[in-house]
Amino acid sequence: MRRLVNYKNVVQTWRQLEKRATELLDMTTLAIEENDQSIQEEIQQDMEEISSQLDELEIRLILSDEYDNRDAILAVHAGAGGTESQDWAEMLLRMYLRWAERHKYKVEILDTSPGDEAGIKSATVEIRGDYAYGYLKSEHGVHRLVRLSPFDADHARHTSFVLVEVLPEAEGEMDIKVNPEDLKIDTFRSSGPGGQHMQKTSSAVRITHLPTGMIVSCQSQRSQRQNKESALKVIYARLLELNRTEKEKEKAKIKGERIEAGWGNQIRSYVLHPYRMVKDHRTDYETSNANAVLDGELDDFINDYLRYKLGAGK
Repeated sequence: MRRLVNYKNVVQTWRQLEKRATELLDMTTLAIEENDQSIQEEIQQDMEEISSQLDELEIRLILSDEYDNRDAILAVHAGAGGTESQDWAEMLLRMYLRWAERHKYKVEILDTSPGDEAGIKSATVEIRGDYAYGYLKSEHGVHRLVRLSPFDADHARHTSFVLVEVLPEAEGEMDIKVNPEDLKIDTFRSSGPGGQHMQKTSSAVRITHLPTGMIVSCQSQRSQRQNKESALKVIYARLLELNRTEKEKEKAKIKGERIEAGWGNQIRSYVLHPYRMVKDHRTDYETSNANAVLDGELDDFINDYLRYKLGAGK
């Protein structure tokens, strides 16, 4: 049913665009016959709108992988570097929340682990909306920040790293079969903010997938049931990604290519000193407007990466 609704929306979008183009052609004929300047200006404006919509649809056509139209689970993990990296992790989380807000996506914070002095050690969020995973998969990898440290008395230049994970949300047992006996579920008291209720009751949940050793903890919600649901959602997404990655590795063996980029191989650098620049190391796309990028203006990076992947044969 989900795929059917998606296909209907795609067809409807193209039919509407076809109708607009036909109407615009009729208007153009009328403007030529009557030499009407006001109609010509209206035609020019409509042409620009249609052109912009076609650019968006071009990207949608690129998003044809199996899970591209899914919601996304996005996680940020501060790297080595203590407070510096934890502050950078919080900056990146804000960047993605602002991007989601710009696209009118729905966001739910599933779990956060606050930093020791500032920022966050890690955070996991669910981003719901059309093709959320398809767009955000370009963000999976290590993000590097170079700046003058606000936490250093000498204001020395520091380099920080944060790992961003992007997973397609799994549709439960339809995607992944999990034996309940393979899940070890523990409860404990929340250590984060949230009031006395969360700290006095064992509302936090830790789930271990025994066959893989995968561990997911959630403590952001007030109730144990909500935290358990959030943790299971992440477990299913990670197992789905693990399954997808194994398939990609098999394809890579056949093609003779390396697919995975490990920790330490940054995909993008954000330089705030001695100059301002954000550069994607996969596509070489860059901009000097670092503030705009950190405020959620990621579309140029995302679209350039998707076109790059298409040209590289995915």
